[in-house]
Amino acid sequence: MNKIILLLSIVSFLSLTSCEEVVTVDLETAPAKLVIDASINWEKGTTGAQQIIKLTTTTGYYSNVIPTISGATVFITNSSNTVFNFMEEVPNTGQYICNNFVPLMGETYVLTVNYAGQNYTATEKMVPVPDIISVAQRDDAGFSGEDIEVKFFFQDNGLEANSYLMKYSTPVNAFPQFEAFDDRFEQGNQMFGLYSHEDLKAGDTIDFTLYGISTQYYNYMDILIGIANGGNGPFQTPPATLRGNIVNQTNQDNYCLGYFRLCEVDKMQYVVQ
Repeated sequence: MNKIILLLSIVSFLSLTSCEEVVTVDLETAPAKLVIDASINWEKGTTGAQQIIKLTTTTGYYSNVIPTISGATVFITNSSNTVFNFMEEVPNTGQYICNNFVPLMGETYVLTVNYAGQNYTATEKMVPVPDIISVAQRDDAGFSGEDIEVKFFFQDNGLEANSYLMKYSTPVNAFPQFEAFDDRFEQGNQMFGLYSHEDLKAGDTIDFTLYGISTQYYNYMDILIGIANGGNGPFQTPPATLRGNIVNQTNQDNYCLGYFRLCEVDKMQYVVQ
C-alpha cells in the first residue's frame, strides 16, 4: 500500500510540474492593418468640444507594444460643411485631438482619414441617451446567495427604437466590461444595467457608463463582445475579421479596422455598501 501511495504521489507531482511549462506557439503575423478608434463621446453636462481619435496598427500576438500612426490627416465634417480638424498635438502618440468640436443631437457627421495615400471615410449620426436615474444593491445574488449585485436604472424612450452600450469599471476586473442591447422587448419601459462579481465587496467603487448608440453600432458591438467573451467556443471555426463602418475609398480591399461612432453619454459612480 505504501508503494502505491508513493507511486501516486510521484505521478501527481509530475502532472503538476508539467503544467508549469510555458509553450510558445510559432504564429504567423499577418500584414499590419490600420486601426481607427473614432469614438466621439458627448458626456452630459459638458460642451463635448474636446474629442480624440486614435490611430494605431495591428501587431503580432506576442507584442507588448501597440504601434501608433503619425502623419495622418484627420477631420470630421457636419451637414453644414463645417470642418473639425483633429491634430496630433503630441508627436508619436497616435492621438489626434480636436478642441472645438460641436456635437448636435441627430446631426450627421462624416469622418475622413488620409494616410499613406489611402482615403478612409465613414458616416454616422449623433445618438442621444437617457439619464441614469437611480442605483440599487442586493447582497444575496449569485448561485451562492452571497454575491453583491448592483443595478443602475434609466427610462427608455417609447417613441423610437433605441440601442445602448454599457460599460462597468471596477477594481475586481483588470479591464472594463461591456454589454450591448436594444429595447425591442422593453420599448418605453424602465431599463437597467447589472453588475455582479463574487469578489465585489463593501467600499469598492463601480463606474457605470451608458452610451446611446446606433443600430449598426449595436450589431457591431454585439458580435465583438461575443468574440471577446469566447462565444464561438474553443473547437469552432475562428470568426472572420470583424469590419466596422469605415471604408477605404482608395482601395476597398485594403480595409482598416475600427468604427466611427457618435454617442451621448451619461455616467454614475457608486460605492458598494
